[in-house]
This record gives sequence, C-alpha cells and structure tokens, in this order.
Amino acid sequence: MSEHFETSAIRIQSERSQFYEHSTPLYLTSSFVFQDAEDMRASFAEEKQKNLYSRFSNPNVNEFTEKMVKLEGAEDGYSFATGMAAIYSTFAALLNSGDHILSCQSVFGSTHTLFTKYFPKWNIETTYFKADETDLEKYLTPNTKTLYVETPTNPAIEVLDLEFLGKFAKKHNLIFIVDNCFATPYLQQPIKFGADLVVHSATKLIDGQGRVLGGIAVGRKNLIREIYLFARNTGPAMSPFNAWVLSKSLETIAVRVEKHCENAQKVAEFLENHPNVSLVKYPFLKSHPNYETAKNQMKLGGNIVAFEVKGGIEAGRNFLNKIKMCSLSANLGDTRTIVTHPASTTHSKLSEEERNEVGITAGLVRCSVGLEHVDDIIEDLKQALD
Repeated sequence: MSEHFETSAIRIQSERSQFYEHSTPLYLTSSFVFQDAEDMRASFAEEKQKNLYSRFSNPNVNEFTEKMVKLEGAEDGYSFATGMAAIYSTFAALLNSGDHILSCQSVFGSTHTLFTKYFPKWNIETTYFKADETDLEKYLTPNTKTLYVETPTNPAIEVLDLEFLGKFAKKHNLIFIVDNCFATPYLQQPIKFGADLVVHSATKLIDGQGRVLGGIAVGRKNLIREIYLFARNTGPAMSPFNAWVLSKSLETIAVRVEKHCENAQKVAEFLENHPNVSLVKYPFLKSHPNYETAKNQMKLGGNIVAFEVKGGIEAGRNFLNKIKMCSLSANLGDTRTIVTHPASTTHSKLSEEERNEVGITAGLVRCSVGLEHVDDIIEDLKQALD
C-alpha cells in the first residue's frame, strides 16, 4: 500500500517485543547475544540480518534510519552522532587521496573548515562555485569525484537549482551530495532531482525541539555500504536514546514544519517593509532571486529568514542586544525562535572578503523562526529594529 509522508513518519516501527508495546521502547544495550556458535558465525558473516553491536546497528537507530530512508525516497541509510559526523564520514568513505570536490561556495562553517583545513592534509582539494553559476565545466578536473551543495544555503538562504545540478552530475559521472538540513524531506527530496546522497543534521528541524544531536546520510545502496563500513570501523554512531527521540520527533515533523513555514513567511513579509532592513532573503518571497526555482523544488519556504540590518556589524550586534523574547543561540530549527549575527559570531573567523563572497554581509541576521505565536515573534523583532 502506498503511504503518504505523514503516515510513514508515524507508522514505520521496529518489531514489537513480546510485550506488544504501542510505542517503540528504548533499547539501551551495547551488544546483543546469539543462540549458538552457528548463529554467531552467520551473523558476523552477514548471512543474516541481525543486530551485533550498537556501534553497528540497534533497533532504535534502525527505526529512525528506515523512516528517513523512506521519507527521502532513498535506498539505504546510516545514522550518525551528529550532522558533521555524517558529512565527514560520507566524504572520508568515498574519497581517495588526489580526489577533487566541487562545492557550492556557501556552506556551513564547519563543512568549509573540513574542505579548507583538513582534507588538504590528505591531498583532497575543493573548488567553490557561486550559487547562481551555471558554467560549471570550467571547474572540473580529471580527479573531480563529488558535487556537493546545500540548498537553501546557510546562512545567506540562496537556492540552487537541483534539477540542473542533478543533470550536470550525471553527465560528468559525479557523486551528487545534497545537505537537505534547512528543507527537511517534508519540503524537498533532492533524490527526485538526481542526488545520489542526502545528508542531514538531525539536530535541527528533524528533532525540532533542541534536545539531542544526530546526523544521517541516505541514498544509493552501494554508496551507503561504503559509508557504513567506514563508520562501523571509526565509530561515529548515533546513540539509541537519540535515535529514539528523533524517531518520535519525525511523527510530528509535518505539522511542525508547516507551522514553521507559515510563521516564517509572515516574518519575512514584515521585515521586507521595515525601514531599518535593507534586504530580506526567504525562498518563497517573490523578491528572492531564485523564487521560481524554490517554488519548483520546495513545498514551502522553510523556517530560516536572512535579513540585512542597516548600519553594518555594530547595527547587527545592537539588534541582538535589544532582543527580548527570541533566543541568541548557535542552533536552528527549534520550537523557539533564534536569531544570530554570523559576521560577529559563527563566521567571524572568515575575512570580510571571504564573508562577502558567500553573501554574509556585515549586518546580516539569520532568524530561525519558531512556533511561538507569530505576532509575538514579529513584535520582538520590531522593537529590536526600531
């Protein structure tokens, strides 16, 4: 039977125990036992599917992974302790010394650090392209192996054309990897547009309540197999407790994200008309340069709004100091509205030129719109801007 998104997010469940519980219990165990020597041999030889050790698999982790695989339209997946563990392990499992990454210029700060500080140690180089570029052939080398993008991007909320990038990756035999953290599978399924792998920080909207850390990679079975083998031997596994929390979170992701998007749309429209704001970036605003692309590949515009406060870095810092209700935090995708000023915090280690290159201007504020009453969110933003 074909299931809708909301049904899969709720009804996929690990096998019930002899107690026939309605809600999946916690499996807080480091290891599992075997019936006899032959059962143990066959399990380790992978002749049968069985949990061996919670660094490899666990019923709670399996349930969360299975849900995400189904919701993203993937073949297989592996869950990690954090989003960055998912990103690092994906590249580390698939790349060799001498390989080349082609990446969108606007990526999460820690991903940028991987590309520029750590991967070069192993002779893996990265070339960046701007979000609106279409002439990407000029960046290819004989060793280019992966195409990596975020969309919408963090924190400048640029939208990349997944259909174009999927065709480009297929033409040049590249592994196409998409960070789908800002959109979630409820709003966007990159695999439909040709992505081979999709990665998430489940810490964000998938949890949605600022409680636990988690990450996941889903996609083609042969690629996930390599990622699994790497992770099995290096140990960045998701904990059973976090997987249990995240699996329960997925049961409400549709209703949560719908409300996040409804609030964010109203916040973006308010900001567009405020005299102390010079620019607003939100995918479903008609003023967004990639509005049509966003409408084509996203169900709604997401919960992140970026806007430029007039007056530069000091104006951005002053705005944060005047916030009363909204939280000042490095997280996003929470029930609580969060505001950050990237130029003086998350991206302060970049030079001004590097920040401008990726759209992080001096007065840029990133607002992760929460689930409070939208009038209260707007009132707090308004008093701080006024």
